[in-house]
Amino acid sequence: MKILQVANVDFSVRMFLLPLMRELRARGHDVIAACAEGPMLDVVRAEGFRVIPVPMARSLHPIRQARALAALVALIRAEKPDLVHAHMPISGLLARAAARIAGTPRIAYTCHGFLFNQPGPWWRKRLALLLERAAGRITHTYLTVSEEEAGDARRLGIHAHAVPVLNGRDPARFRPDPAARAALRAALGATAEDCVVLVASRLVRHKGYPELLDAMRATPPHAVLWVAGARLPSDHGEAMEPHLVRAAAALGRRLVRLGHRDDMPAVMAAADIFCLPSHFEGLPMSIVEAMLTGLPVVATDIRGPREQVVEGETGLLVPPATVAPLAAALTRLANDPSLRAAMGAAGRARAVDRFDEAQVLARTAALLEG
Repeated sequence: MKILQVANVDFSVRMFLLPLMRELRARGHDVIAACAEGPMLDVVRAEGFRVIPVPMARSLHPIRQARALAALVALIRAEKPDLVHAHMPISGLLARAAARIAGTPRIAYTCHGFLFNQPGPWWRKRLALLLERAAGRITHTYLTVSEEEAGDARRLGIHAHAVPVLNGRDPARFRPDPAARAALRAALGATAEDCVVLVASRLVRHKGYPELLDAMRATPPHAVLWVAGARLPSDHGEAMEPHLVRAAAALGRRLVRLGHRDDMPAVMAAADIFCLPSHFEGLPMSIVEAMLTGLPVVATDIRGPREQVVEGETGLLVPPATVAPLAAALTRLANDPSLRAAMGAAGRARAVDRFDEAQVLARTAALLEG
């Protein structure tokens, strides 16, 4: 079967789609991808995958989206895939519409989070819901990374047979690693007394950086924040740089900016707590990675993270867009090494059981083949 994977940007293909593309190729399928051109595609192409650039835009700009739709229709007509598998909200809508126009036999979609569940004006949420319902009618296989959003899809009339497949990472790659921990902590100047709080995400407002940076000021002096991630060229909204500059002045050595890292298993192993105070999510891959590494997780009580983190057992959940509860949760864990160890061990056991990449990929591939 010839399968075309469609996403918005290179980051999505590299970080989310590549493992599935490997799995499908190992099963004998011809797999190609389409997204906006970007440097992260070098890794994908180096593995022998064809990635075809399409002028995707992460906005609702009508002219740009019309160009992307036309490009996708032309691509699908030229490649003649047996299955188009679409991802992400806007690129997912465009790819499914293009596949229908081009007469693709089967259309699949994986929802990584609904736009109508994100903060915003009522009209945008309503429009997003109507578009999802329309696209759902032409989708043969409808997958979600979150159980809660599969329920949303069925309840709201988007797709009667939405199936949650979850997200996964390799437990052999993301695991406690004392040697990597010691080496990286030494390289980054973390002392034995430091309790390293790690956040790993794109540097955008909805990941909760302003709240986290403010909360860190109320944590004990031995709590140190490592920020791993960068802002993508296609990211929109408020810049986080002013918040980070102000926090650096207040926190001093307690704030360490790592930028984009290709050694995230080692970075995770070197930390003591993982924190992701997002305002909305699908099912964060970073939380899966942290749990597999044996880290207790502090996250917000929203769709996605609350399916991953068991409150009081594998981590702590706090209300989104708040500072005091986040500071209290981080302080509690920073001051209690035994609690961190117990939650981390429980988190790894849960992640191995629910978020093992091999199981997630096999489940997803079987549904796409079915």
